[in-house]
Amino acid sequence: MLLRDVIRQGKQVQSCAPQETLQQVVEKLVHHNIGSLVVLEGQKMVGIITERDILKCAAAHGAQYGEGLVRDCMTRNPKTVTDDIDVTEVMGIMTEHRIRHLPILTNGELSGMVSIGDIVKAQHDELSQENHYLKSYIQS
Repeated sequence: MLLRDVIRQGKQVQSCAPQETLQQVVEKLVHHNIGSLVVLEGQKMVGIITERDILKCAAAHGAQYGEGLVRDCMTRNPKTVTDDIDVTEVMGIMTEHRIRHLPILTNGELSGMVSIGDIVKAQHDELSQENHYLKSYIQS
């Protein structure tokens, strides 16, 4: 199964700018109930900021972390994938690098985001369907 079969087309990728504060980012994450934002400078992806990045900044800067800027805490040059990659390979990348969100690029442009939850759900659905067919075959 390819990644393009898993991701929902037309789903908007939430983003922020490098000059936004971490407080603004936290508010966006809570509002959208998500765990990361792509950091864009104009239309160019320059990084990603995740809950983990924010926690690292909070640990380093204490109670005033919210005043910090995204550019100082974001992950630069994040791992990315294309939508023609196999889901099993995506799971391997996410596991190996201990990441939960991967930006998806199409022709070098940001086209989506996939989370570990998306991958687990896709694998679960595929295994459930296979299980159903095998049970039907055995019972007939």
